[in-house]
Amino acid sequence: MKSVDDLNRLRERARNALNLRNGEAAARVVIAMGTCGIAAGARDVLLAVVDELSARGITDVVVTQSGCRGLCEREPMMEVQKPGLPVVTYGDLDPEKARTIIAEHIGQGAIVEEWVITQASRPKPSA
Repeated sequence: MKSVDDLNRLRERARNALNLRNGEAAARVVIAMGTCGIAAGARDVLLAVVDELSARGITDVVVTQSGCRGLCEREPMMEVQKPGLPVVTYGDLDPEKARTIIAEHIGQGAIVEEWVITQASRPKPSA
């Protein structure tokens, strides 16, 4: 840090990160990272999600991980929670499908029906 402007930029980044952590996010993406998910390619899906969000300049989405979801045959899986839309769990993913979900569901609010496993009618509470 060499100036007050540098310090202000750092403070703003920290404030934005804290706001995301406290639930002030436009969306939440949860990648199932149990051993079955990891073996099926969940790490690559997670990296694709983070990369696609970054490439699109989307900074108000929280990306987290969960353990096993109990549907090993549908791994890798991703849950998307977006205000005003049902909570959607997608399955049988790969990195390209994950990128498409970010573009369409997060970017446009359009659920990608062909990979949906479940939909909940109301959002889950934040963990």
